[in-house]
Amino acid sequence: MKYARFEVDGKTGNGIVASEEITVIEGCFWDDFEVTGQKYSISEINFLPPVLPTKIVCVGQNYRGHIKELGLPVPKEPVIFFKPPSCLIGHRHPIIYPASARRVDYEGELAIVIGQTMRNVTESDALNYVLGYSCFNDVTERNLVENNPFLLSLSKGMDTFGPCGPYIVTDLDPNRLMLKTLLNGELKQQDSTENCVFSIQQVLSYISAYITLLPGDIVTSGTPKGIAPMQPGDTVEVEIEGIGCLRNSLQAQD
Repeated sequence: MKYARFEVDGKTGNGIVASEEITVIEGCFWDDFEVTGQKYSISEINFLPPVLPTKIVCVGQNYRGHIKELGLPVPKEPVIFFKPPSCLIGHRHPIIYPASARRVDYEGELAIVIGQTMRNVTESDALNYVLGYSCFNDVTERNLVENNPFLLSLSKGMDTFGPCGPYIVTDLDPNRLMLKTLLNGELKQQDSTENCVFSIQQVLSYISAYITLLPGDIVTSGTPKGIAPMQPGDTVEVEIEGIGCLRNSLQAQD
């Protein structure tokens, strides 16, 4: 199943995507919903972030190539940080390049969307709590965090620094997905989620031992090597096998 959250004529909705159409549903993706007869062409809709989470829990340093390019040791446990839900934007929405920023990087990632309340869940059972998967860009003001590691949340949590979408796709193997990031059409990142230090099951089980994850929450699984800065006017795309392409352009802050 492929889901999307969207806006048409000033009204927001949830829907099921098939081919180039979206069929409106009444209710949440993770609850019993009702399929209506109302449909829109994909070309008509304004994509919104696919969910409105209570939190975005992120994993850092999870691809061996990225760990090496940062010059860090391989972590023994998942490295966890948070991005505020206020950073979220949808497919084709602009990333605002802050006037104070010196270096703003892309970080293409897989997003895991939670479908059931998770607390103290085992690795073997973790994927049963997942609704589906989406594309995510963990946009980062690199200069800010390199000068002061305690500013990690600020460097990653600025408004518009969390592009996500365009779809949530179910029934995928999250540990066997190819991820690519392109900047102005040039391939910058490419790796499979099978090369993560910690599997999706390990990440979800680890987080749920400390934090209750709620339906609609987002967990991101880290970025591959190849991070680099972007500039106003650039277009960045995160493509994930079986999900689609998340595309956003950068716009200078007024």
